[in-house]
Amino acid sequence: MKMTEIKAIAKERGIKAGRLNKTDLVRTIQQQEGNSACFNTGQVDSCGQNQCLWHADCR
Repeated sequence: MKMTEIKAIAKERGIKAGRLNKTDLVRTIQQQEGNSACFNTGQVDSCGQNQCLWHADCR
């Protein structure tokens, strides 16, 4: 997912992207959703969150 798309999602949810990089912004959104901030932590193969919006970009 491109950064412009992620920033749009953040804006819809009332999160100010500011100068956050992609990983930090996605993690902030995950936390706001009440989920684990696990984006790009190496858990993609074991997280079990295949329906996660960020799953395709996660490492």
